[in-house]
Amino acid sequence: MVILMTLAGYLHTMVHISGVGAALAASLILSFLNLFIRPVLLLLALPATILTLGFFIFVVNALMLELTAMIMGSAFELDGFGSALIVAIIMAFCQLIIQNFMIKPMRRD
Repeated sequence: MVILMTLAGYLHTMVHISGVGAALAASLILSFLNLFIRPVLLLLALPATILTLGFFIFVVNALMLELTAMIMGSAFELDGFGSALIVAIIMAFCQLIIQNFMIKPMRRD
């Protein structure tokens, strides 16, 4: 998650991360929010998620990034919801690649 946060800062010009320490703190905060807040939001957003065939999950992930940016203050800034949505999509794509090409092959014995 730290690597993805740092890469998101370099891949997109509307994301500002003050350093690796801020990326670590942001990833810890985002993990905490994903553990406790995201399930509630996903449950509340279930009708919209069904109607959009799952694409609304990116909006929920962008909301989690926005909340992380609000908590972090100037150490982790997003220039708007559009940039949060783009970063959420980039992070989801990177997590998909990591899951399929690194983690799954390690599990196959």
